[in-house]
Amino acid sequence: MQRPRFIAGGFYHIYNRGVERRRTFLDDKDRLRFIHDLFEFNDRRPAPHMHFHYGGSTSVVEKERRGARTPLVSLLAYALMPNHYHLLVRARESAAVPAFMRKLGTGYTMYFNERYARSGVLFQGRYQVRVVMEDRYLRHLVSYIHLNPIALVASGWKEGEEIRDPEKALRNLKTYRWSSLQDFLGEKNFSSVLNLELVRDLGIPLGTAQMHGLREWLIEPVSYLDKIRDATLDYGG
Repeated sequence: MQRPRFIAGGFYHIYNRGVERRRTFLDDKDRLRFIHDLFEFNDRRPAPHMHFHYGGSTSVVEKERRGARTPLVSLLAYALMPNHYHLLVRARESAAVPAFMRKLGTGYTMYFNERYARSGVLFQGRYQVRVVMEDRYLRHLVSYIHLNPIALVASGWKEGEEIRDPEKALRNLKTYRWSSLQDFLGEKNFSSVLNLELVRDLGIPLGTAQMHGLREWLIEPVSYLDKIRDATLDYGG
């Protein structure tokens, strides 16, 4: 399928899953490594050696690493699931997204293959891209990304499967560390990988307003998914 024409300032929803739907994050060390890679490889300078070893700190990624950085993209939101991930980014220049995703995909795959003594591809072809055509729908995309972990307890929620206890589901989301939601709620998690200043400038809800938006989604998930489809263009891998 045709790839999108990336432009400076464009917004893109990027996602990819493991080949044959295999798990790509087996434990917290893998998840920490991927989040660290979101920071480490988001730089115009050449990537460090792809086999560099990350110590696995459980705190936020340190900003003070290797001097001044020039990010390729602004990361607005993310979520890691057992066998896939979602990113919402804004390109800082036309070639930024492909450069960032190439470094991210190659670096994490090399780490994963070395750790688990395997070889070959890890992800299912090239990453998938949805181009955001209307900025006002960014808030809905953020909600969608933050709600993805609901699938761990209700796999059919996107198709309208009833969630028996929505408030419990929302409480579980607030404790799920492997998305940007906690940082949106003001709990310092991995804020260094995000551009929260841009999030605010775009009027994307934070704090209690973010939770209110998630609650609305759980009431009518199919309706909100239709809004996203109408406001984005889908490009496969």
